[in-house]
Amino acid sequence: MMLSDPAQKYRPFVAVDLPDRQWPGKRIEQPPIWTSVDLRDGNQSLIDPMNQERKQRLFDMLVNIGFKEIEVGFPSASQTDFDFVRTLIEQDKIPDDVTIQVLTQARPHLIERSFEALKGAKNAIVHVYNATDPMFRRVVFKVDKQDCVQIAQDATRQIRDAMNAAPETNWTFQYSPELFTTTEMDFAVEIVEAVMDTYQPTAEHRMIVNLPATVECATPNNYADQIEWFCRQVKNRDTLIISLHPHNDRGTGVAAAELGLMAGADRVEGTLFGNGERTGNVDIVTVAMNMYTQGVHPALDFSNITPIMREVEHCNQLPVHPRHPYVGDLVFTAFSGSHQDAIKKGMTERREHPDAIWHVPYLPIDPLDVGRSYEAVIRVNSQSGKGGVSYLLEQEHGVELPRRLSIEFSQVVQEVAERTGREITSQMIYQAFSDEYLERSEPFALASHRLWSEPDSPKVNLEATVDIDGQRQTLSGEGNGPLAAFIGALASAGHEVEIIDYNEHSRGQGADAEAVAYVEVRLDGKAIFGVGIDDSITSASMKGVLSAINRHHSTQAPAANVTSNTLA
Repeated sequence: MMLSDPAQKYRPFVAVDLPDRQWPGKRIEQPPIWTSVDLRDGNQSLIDPMNQERKQRLFDMLVNIGFKEIEVGFPSASQTDFDFVRTLIEQDKIPDDVTIQVLTQARPHLIERSFEALKGAKNAIVHVYNATDPMFRRVVFKVDKQDCVQIAQDATRQIRDAMNAAPETNWTFQYSPELFTTTEMDFAVEIVEAVMDTYQPTAEHRMIVNLPATVECATPNNYADQIEWFCRQVKNRDTLIISLHPHNDRGTGVAAAELGLMAGADRVEGTLFGNGERTGNVDIVTVAMNMYTQGVHPALDFSNITPIMREVEHCNQLPVHPRHPYVGDLVFTAFSGSHQDAIKKGMTERREHPDAIWHVPYLPIDPLDVGRSYEAVIRVNSQSGKGGVSYLLEQEHGVELPRRLSIEFSQVVQEVAERTGREITSQMIYQAFSDEYLERSEPFALASHRLWSEPDSPKVNLEATVDIDGQRQTLSGEGNGPLAAFIGALASAGHEVEIIDYNEHSRGQGADAEAVAYVEVRLDGKAIFGVGIDDSITSASMKGVLSAINRHHSTQAPAANVTSNTLA
């Protein structure tokens, strides 16, 4: 049961004293060194850890994405990891520009086993850690600060000597004071400097100091303060690569990584889509794509994000949330009517200015940049409006509804959505459009027509064959154009129609293009739309008039002649 006063049990995080902090005014202007820990940190958190096949598939994909550092396992703790590392090396599956990384605890036999796994590697990082947090020192390991430093130095010395004994490998050393964020900051500097004294890094051969938020326990600005404070205090900063390893216990791992980079870090360890213990590691995809939206290329290629997501889901046997930033199946999808209307208008402007800076409402990036199409940007349910319906008709069926018709037809779709209680697909929308406007053939249906004009006459003559209440009739009329002549022909037979508005466009390209005509008429004092589609624009416009008349008649009982003013 939640406490009425949680202060009885929990205490706020004690912030670093850094009144002149500089990081809030910084910007991320270049990508960090990215290190994937999917195959180690991510894998150890899985319900069903990866087998060799899944590990290899994920490794190959990470290489293709562009990762140059990949933590491939904990070979001293897992025979599966050991065998995988050996397979990578012995079967020459590691590109020359990729460095593999292994993790080990600061214990002699585990360090020795790690070097056995790495034998023959071209480029390798040996990552050693020991817990420096006061609770771990006191409760878990029962060591004091001096003992803790000694453990780190002894492990460093053993790793240094093993590296010197295998000069054929290009080695990099990495040390993590585990639970850095809850370690006393002065002690974090003390133990790192003791490790540095043992390893002796130089500006030409730097060591990695990884500063993990092993358990995220404060707002991300505190992590940034800690990183900036550490970078200021530690000696010989130019001999170090400062690395971040944020976890996501508070749901702010991405923000912690971004602020940590602003505070001076050089490197980020994380996983694709944030898989990891508890609430996970920092999500490298989100951090990278956040940079991309600011005009900074992350040096990782997510141009085809859906196959990447599906492969990770296969390897991890875990789903990616449909609302996951940049990636989820629904992340570029709008159901809300107001959102859809704004997106539709933004996309229309984008088509008119395709080379302009990207500014489309509700879409922080162009879905095409990550291999998504525009087809799923707008989807329709009972929460949607005219904008979404019009967008789908236009994008997938080439039907560009005038605004007033869009309003009218959205009510038809709304009724379907509320009646079914489910999402309305593009095909369902077009079927409803066809049923409502295109397929109505009673009481009027156009059979054929013939046009001609007399010499020296501005008028167009028309003879139309029309089925009316199942009876074929021939109607004749004239006017300033084909549509006016058709209105005249209807009037001559006692069916008077007033045209309020008319729009047309082509659908498709080349010889197969169709004409679409939208006709708004006034009948019995009411405005109503009709739509016609035909290979001929003249036939399409006539069908549009009859569509409107038929829709009007469907609401009248008994049927009666249509009366209004003729086309001027």
